Amino acid sequence: MHPWLTRYLDWLEATNHAPATRRNCRRAVERFLAWAGPEGDPLPGLLPDTLEAYQSALARACRPDGAPLGWGTRAEYLGALRAFLRWAVAQGLLAADPTRQLILPRRPVQLPRAVLSHREATRVLRQPDATTPLGLRDRALLELLYSSGIRRAEAAGIRIADLDPPRRVLLVRAGKGQRDRAVPVGRRALQWLGRYLRRARPRLAGASDPGWLFLSTRGTRVRLNHLSARVARYVAGARVGKPGSCHLFRHSMATLLLDGGADVRDVQEILGHANLSTTARYTHLAIGRLLAVHARAHPAERRGG
Repeated sequence: MHPWLTRYLDWLEATNHAPATRRNCRRAVERFLAWAGPEGDPLPGLLPDTLEAYQSALARACRPDGAPLGWGTRAEYLGALRAFLRWAVAQGLLAADPTRQLILPRRPVQLPRAVLSHREATRVLRQPDATTPLGLRDRALLELLYSSGIRRAEAAGIRIADLDPPRRVLLVRAGKGQRDRAVPVGRRALQWLGRYLRRARPRLAGASDPGWLFLSTRGTRVRLNHLSARVARYVAGARVGKPGSCHLFRHSMATLLLDGGADVRDVQEILGHANLSTTARYTHLAIGRLLAVHARAHPAERRGG
């Protein structure tokens, strides 16, 4: 590994950046070094023109399946590289900032691929066989995803102590961006979680209980890929005609809250979004108010129109 990159990763760890952030930074910088420096170290004399050429190369690059790199992937690579190079400037390793002219790819306005109506979500929630330990675990998990809108990794990382049923609150620890937040949990989800804790979890936990809320058949923390596969199977089994897994419930919960009159800033806090613009995209899907206006004002919708 490049010595500058080694120092930078050590600095990220010392300043409490998440492991995923460090992995992404290493991947981004090493990709650039492989492109720019096949014959030597490109960093000491790095020029803005080189970064612009690299940005163009990323725009032409493809994934292993032949599809072009998405804007998000390119923005992640360039953003991580820019942060690394600005750190190098601050450390005195570079005399000037070569990223001063670098403009990251613009974020397109993209809506979630699909959201569930309340009726469709209920059909998915009823898929697990709650008479079995795993089925009861999965029903409690689905109910929590739908009620709270937490992310997949956040669900897998919940400990029993993070759940506060009397206050109807879940403490999400070290969510995205290493931020803690308190999330409201509905009564129905708490009822299913209570059943799971009483009837199923003791049968899944081994002699040495690790304390995670959702356990695998081996009594360990449930794996993310396994969690996604289970939820995707229930979504497909419900035959709602919409693709998705854990994040589908997050999209659906946010959209339904906004459609029900929730303030976008409150939804932002529940979801744990750092930027309001991320939450605001759901307002384009929450069209209950616009439907009412359309029905009231459009001449073709008026009685006798």
